[in-house]
Amino acid sequence: MQWTLVIPLKPLARAKSRLSDTAHDGVRPGLVLAFALDTVAAALACPGVRDVAVVTDDVLAGRELAALGARIVPDEPHGGLNAALAHGTAVVRASRPQSPVAALNADLPALRPTELARVLTAAAEFPRAFLSDAAGVGTTLLAVAPDRELLPAFGVDSRSRHRASGAVELPLEAVDSVRQDVDTGEDLRAALALGVGPRTAAAAARLLIPGQ
Repeated sequence: MQWTLVIPLKPLARAKSRLSDTAHDGVRPGLVLAFALDTVAAALACPGVRDVAVVTDDVLAGRELAALGARIVPDEPHGGLNAALAHGTAVVRASRPQSPVAALNADLPALRPTELARVLTAAAEFPRAFLSDAAGVGTTLLAVAPDRELLPAFGVDSRSRHRASGAVELPLEAVDSVRQDVDTGEDLRAALALGVGPRTAAAAARLLIPGQ
C-alpha cells in the first residue's frame, strides 16, 4: 500500500514558541524549517510513501520543501492545525480519491524511513489508526483508509481525543523516531539523542545545547 502523507506547517515566524528557552526568535524559524525539511526528506525516502503534501503559507518553507519533492498546498482555511489537515486531505483526494492518507507532524527531525514504514504497515490493518507521541499525551500520526474521513483532533490531549473518536491506537515498539516530536528544549535533546537529520543537526549545533 502506498500512502499520501499530509503535513501541516505554520508560518515559521509563529511556530514553536515553546522552544524560546532554547532557541531565540532570531534562530527559531530556521530551526523549525530544519525540522520540517528533515521530516519530509525521511518521509519521501520511506518505501510505503507515494507522495507528501505540505499545507503551509510560508513562502520560504514552501520553496525549500518543494525542492525536496513535496507538493505544497496553500493553507486556505487559516483555521489552525486540524482545519489545515482536513483541507490538505480534501485537496489530495480530489485528484486521488482511492489513496490512503496519513497526517504526520512536521516536527519529527529524527524520523527514520524504516520506522515510518512499520507504522504505516500497521495502520493499513485498520480503517483509522493513530500513533501517540513520546510523551504519551499527543499524536504524531493519524492514518485513514481511502473510504474514511481523517477527522483530525490534534492539539492538547489528542491521544485521548483520537481514541474517543474511534481511531485505533497502534501499540508499536521500536518506532521512537516516529513518536519524538519537538515542542521544547527537552524534546529537542531527546531527538538529538536518537539521531536527527543533517539540517537539524547543523541548526542545533549552533545553539550550543547543554548536554548535547
